[in-house]
Amino acid sequence: MNWQGAIAGGVMMMAPWTGFAQQQQPQPPLQVVGDAIPQALTATPGDPVRGRALVASRQLGLCLLCHSGPIPEERFQGNLAPDLAGAGSRWSEGQLRLRIADAQRLNPASLMPAYYPSEGLVRVGTAWQGKPIMNAQQIEDVVAFLRTLRN
Repeated sequence: MNWQGAIAGGVMMMAPWTGFAQQQQPQPPLQVVGDAIPQALTATPGDPVRGRALVASRQLGLCLLCHSGPIPEERFQGNLAPDLAGAGSRWSEGQLRLRIADAQRLNPASLMPAYYPSEGLVRVGTAWQGKPIMNAQQIEDVVAFLRTLRN
């Protein structure tokens, strides 16, 4: 597999090039209201099963690199960021959507990568310029999964 590295929001992201190539599609703009994106990014509801797979993925989401969560089969989970357990109780759907899509809008010093924006980023590898890390449906899938984490 051909691996490429990119810097997104000051964090080194490693992902197979094929994962990014599949994500080139028009992006609806983010409509931020306060500390949330209240409207879904797609007309198709998020799928929590696909969202769980993205969170657990060591190729695309890389969430468990920094976060820990209730995914016991995945070893070596992170401790740099909040535990994902209970995320669905701590944040609304819209708040989760903004935190995944572009956490740096809430905290410019955040280490959380901007998973959705493709413009205005700095230190992004040439292969990733103009491309989001996750597309709109993947963001919605991750939100759907995190909403299930109530305890």
